[in-house]
Amino acid sequence: MAKQCPCSGGTLDKLVHPAILIVLSRGSLHGYEIATLLAKMPMFRGLRPDTTGVYRCLRQMEKRGYVASTWVKSETGPGKCVFSVTAKGRDCLARWVQTLSEYRETIGLLLEDARQTVAESCRVKRRQATSSAKPRK
Repeated sequence: MAKQCPCSGGTLDKLVHPAILIVLSRGSLHGYEIATLLAKMPMFRGLRPDTTGVYRCLRQMEKRGYVASTWVKSETGPGKCVFSVTAKGRDCLARWVQTLSEYRETIGLLLEDARQTVAESCRVKRRQATSSAKPRK
């Protein structure tokens, strides 16, 4: 399968980190539950994120001290690894709020530049089409 073009918006991998922190800030969960809740977030458009990628991100976040994990025994099946956000993770989420706010402002400026460029490109194409359609004397 061909890779999806970044312009489609399907490559927001870096935003999984704050999304996980948001989900875990609401309560401790195991990985499958985290992936299920992430899928309900607007950035995932109802699609479940790659579970392997979610676990990989969780392990990296655990190494950095943003989340902690514990094994919980189950009476009905195998034990589950349950993740919770740490104080360091909550601080990180607060920094993400600032970073995402700055991204939003910067993206807004980029979007305005892109709209102007596309509009100008359309005007140039129309002028070119009009001038090439005129009969020559």
